[in-house]
Amino acid sequence: MRDVLELALIVLLVVSCHATRKSTDSLTKTSDLPAFDKEGHRGCRGLMPENTVAAMYKAIDIGVNTLEMDAVITKDGEVILSHEPFFSASIATKPDGSRVTSTEERSLNIFGMTYEETQRYDVGLAVNPGFKDQQKMAATKPRLADVIDSVETYIKKKGLKPVFYNIETKCSPKTDGQYHPAPDEFVTKLMEVINKKGIGARVIIQSFDFRTLQVINSKYPSMITAALVADAKGIAEHIKLLGFKPDIYSPLYTLVKPEMVKECHDQQVRILPWTVNDKPTIEKLKAMGVDGIISDYPNLF
Repeated sequence: MRDVLELALIVLLVVSCHATRKSTDSLTKTSDLPAFDKEGHRGCRGLMPENTVAAMYKAIDIGVNTLEMDAVITKDGEVILSHEPFFSASIATKPDGSRVTSTEERSLNIFGMTYEETQRYDVGLAVNPGFKDQQKMAATKPRLADVIDSVETYIKKKGLKPVFYNIETKCSPKTDGQYHPAPDEFVTKLMEVINKKGIGARVIIQSFDFRTLQVINSKYPSMITAALVADAKGIAEHIKLLGFKPDIYSPLYTLVKPEMVKECHDQQVRILPWTVNDKPTIEKLKAMGVDGIISDYPNLF
């Protein structure tokens, strides 16, 4: 009986140490993030064409800590910035100068185009109707590698503190092989760019598609992960679905309540809601104790 009790005690100690180490690892990964993370959504979509180098520059000038952006994959394997895996009618202009229509947008599949072909479409001259303050300018969807190079050069030139990159993988189980590669290949392409540029310690990988986060957690455990959610299942249920504890829990801002903030912090997970575009709500969420906010208007910070 004594041997059995001693064995049980050893098992409990090992499990406890493992859980403590995982918790410590998570805190270590996010230790360099600011106490309150000011994130510019798609750069700063409310002020500049989304997911463009110009939007990133503007967000940096405003003073964000983190540049939030979206990644998709082209036919020739380039990682480029785009919220949709196609050219959206709300922002895109065709090579002939006419606007992309809602009936044809999904046929303009980026995964079916080479990077060179994507550069024939403009995404800045047709101002997004939902953002009247957005500056009108010629722009194309840039490669992630070029965005990183441009941003790193810009902050060095201005003598600013390095920023973080919050990169969302735009994929879904329903559209594997149609609008994007399967999760393993998607993550491999993305990480090739991140590793080549040597910015992994300043990158957050976020997604609604938990499969990509699972690949990241398995193959690249040092990377910061953020679980994007838009339903009210709660962090405990989402952790079950993920199979591991994310470093950041990123819910739709209307879901956030003080109880959710406390639960995240009890789990030693940072909470970072999206997308908050008015000052009173930003202040309300800050008072609840959130660890950061994603906004189309980072000037509101």
